[in-house]
Amino acid sequence: MRIHGDEQSGNCYKVRLLADLLDLPYEWVPVNILEGETRRPEFLARNPVGQIPLLELDDGRHLSESNAILHYLAADTPYWPDDRFTRAKVLQWQFFEQYSHEPYIAVARFIQHYLGLPEDRREEYASKQAGGYRALDVMEGHLADHDWFAGERCSVADISLFAYTHVAHQGGFDLSGYPAIRDWIGRVQALPGFRPMAA
Repeated sequence: MRIHGDEQSGNCYKVRLLADLLDLPYEWVPVNILEGETRRPEFLARNPVGQIPLLELDDGRHLSESNAILHYLAADTPYWPDDRFTRAKVLQWQFFEQYSHEPYIAVARFIQHYLGLPEDRREEYASKQAGGYRALDVMEGHLADHDWFAGERCSVADISLFAYTHVAHQGGFDLSGYPAIRDWIGRVQALPGFRPMAA
């Protein structure tokens, strides 16, 4: 299979990280979003939404949306829980990641890390800080009493949240006041097969 993505994108990193943790063979196909490669006809033919990551299967089928790809890859593995309620908790945290976490932390990181904090985006950047810290507060509260986000072991809920949280500083977020989050980051990084995000 092929994974089309940008090495600096947290959403792409989620997919690559899970594939590495599962020791799945794949070809990485780099896509430069800043040069508009996701808007080119050959890419839109694979994903009309024009977004990465994009999973291309051996049989030619394509799957987009990072968390949907995680579910596909994690099926019948330890990263997808057996218990019905725990599976629902995975979804709960992934919805949280997409609606309460990523729109703040990932967007602030994009403005600072990708764009270099241009003057015309500074107000937007500042507006993301409060929402990002609210998300971190929720995570810290959960992790104060739990090692993982859903169940007793790492799941795709953790993979989803790890991607942008561990580089939150690149969006201006200070994790020094979040000891439970920092410990959790260490647990993820200690998993066999862990691959760090490209520098």
